[in-house]
Amino acid sequence: MTTLNINGQTHTVDAPPDMPLLWVIRDLVGLTGTKFGCGIAQCGACTVHLDGAAVRSCVLPVAAVGDKKITTIEAVGETPAGKKVQQAWRQIDVVQCGYCQSGQVMSAASLLAQNPNPTDADIDAAMAGNICRCGTYNRIRAAIKQAAKEA
Repeated sequence: MTTLNINGQTHTVDAPPDMPLLWVIRDLVGLTGTKFGCGIAQCGACTVHLDGAAVRSCVLPVAAVGDKKITTIEAVGETPAGKKVQQAWRQIDVVQCGYCQSGQVMSAASLLAQNPNPTDADIDAAMAGNICRCGTYNRIRAAIKQAAKEA
């Protein structure tokens, strides 16, 4: 049995230590906002926060989490940066198909929590591991800039 702090709540799950955090979150805890994309940490759809840092949950074994706090897309709007990012995403109308957007939002929120005034290079570096098959990259960048202005 493993005890995890997910979105401020304690969850005790029966998961093998090598089970990826993504599947614990989705299948055992029932939070389905975090998406499976590639399974090799290349697309970013599975991004969650671990003590505020963006991580790829598809390759992170649950045993590696320890007592760190996990935040998923379901609760990122409760953080100051997450709330700003979600508001900017709606204002800019970023979403097209939406599949990658939970990972995009999680990466952007982590960026703004660590760097509230990012440059284009900072945005590029933080978002480089997130793929959007619909090509909404210009709107994603605009939304991040909009969120950064909301001080």
